[in-house]
Amino acid sequence: MTVKQPVTFLGKNKPTTTVRPNSLAFHVLAKPSGAICNLDCTYCFFLDKADLYPDSVFRMDLPVLEAYLTQLFEVTAGDEITISWQGGEPTLLGKAWFERAVELANSLKPSHVRLLHTMQTNATLIDDDWAQLLAKHQFLVGVSIDGPPALHDAFRVDKKGGATSDRVLRGLRALQSRGVEVNALITVNSANMDHGLEVYRYLRDDLGLRYFQFIPIVEHADGVISAESVTPQGWGSFLTTVFDEWFRHDVGEVYVSMIDAALAPLVGAPAGMCIFAETCGDAIALEHNGDVYSCDHFVDPDHLLGNVLSNHLGDLVTSAAQRGFGQAKKSTLPSQCTTCPVLSQCRGECPKNRLFPSETGDGAINYLCAGYLQYFTHANPVLTLMARQLLAGGYADEVPDLVFSAPADQPCPCGSGTPRGVCHLR
Repeated sequence: MTVKQPVTFLGKNKPTTTVRPNSLAFHVLAKPSGAICNLDCTYCFFLDKADLYPDSVFRMDLPVLEAYLTQLFEVTAGDEITISWQGGEPTLLGKAWFERAVELANSLKPSHVRLLHTMQTNATLIDDDWAQLLAKHQFLVGVSIDGPPALHDAFRVDKKGGATSDRVLRGLRALQSRGVEVNALITVNSANMDHGLEVYRYLRDDLGLRYFQFIPIVEHADGVISAESVTPQGWGSFLTTVFDEWFRHDVGEVYVSMIDAALAPLVGAPAGMCIFAETCGDAIALEHNGDVYSCDHFVDPDHLLGNVLSNHLGDLVTSAAQRGFGQAKKSTLPSQCTTCPVLSQCRGECPKNRLFPSETGDGAINYLCAGYLQYFTHANPVLTLMARQLLAGGYADEVPDLVFSAPADQPCPCGSGTPRGVCHLR
């Protein structure tokens, strides 16, 4: 979940905020309820992780919570520390559990440290009492919502296969009414991939949201991609559609993580998303019983690093096994990737999606490769112009005026090489 001020949000009418590099050497996705959830989303990759703990009650107890927080504070420098709660569905633990967790964190943290709590939730259990608690402790809340009800309910269903959109919207409104900061977490799948504009406008106009994180669904078994998964072409088209709408109307007003991450390398900044980092291994998953895994997408016996009740968190994240895991993202890139014109932005994306042999035969290529190539190639003329503007001391939201005020019969200022009137951003 992104918590930093985005580069592209710096508009000429807004105060300029310098993004302080994240002081964490690593980021922990803590799962206090494990893989237990009150929904049964058909594309969910995490529900079957409950099979790893057949006799568990899936509730992080006080010794594990205290060990985790103590170790986190011992190895984290800086004056701000982020504590991220995910699931399963973390709200199943109840409000009292989170009150106790926040109280314990406040009692253990160094006096100069400010804590930022984040939570990822399906929002179906959020009521006004929950919203008050989250507002009280200034939580940043990521709400999973896949678009208008018909698109959301295609795969995000409850244990009886029933629709969930009404409950999600009720929870979202409760959060908004209490002033809780909300990010929308949108999976892009086979149901909504052809409706990028509809999804974006629904989130922006109907729900009043301004922070979007689009997440591609890629699930497979024995090399066969699931029916719920987005196609490479669908992913590329979805992102380019969203990009064009954002550029026409929302620069400086709406934050899209996929756009910010694409711009970051062009201004010499970190991507801000682990999938676009050159190496990985700095985002680990903490299970409810204290087990630590290499990554949220690699919660399996082969990637179990240890347990905070018997190993220190700092030792686990700096272990040879974890460093090797992270470096493999770069070292196993096929030459098809290393010679790609958008390598500096894509970096081969997440290793979990490297599913098929590359054209060069020297490694595995990312399933979404064609989609990313389409998206970055489409967006880069404008993003390059934005980067120049930012590096010259200007603002990103000045660029649309530069483009759209140009004469239609003159070359588009975005650098596409075509007249502005027939440019891809017409």
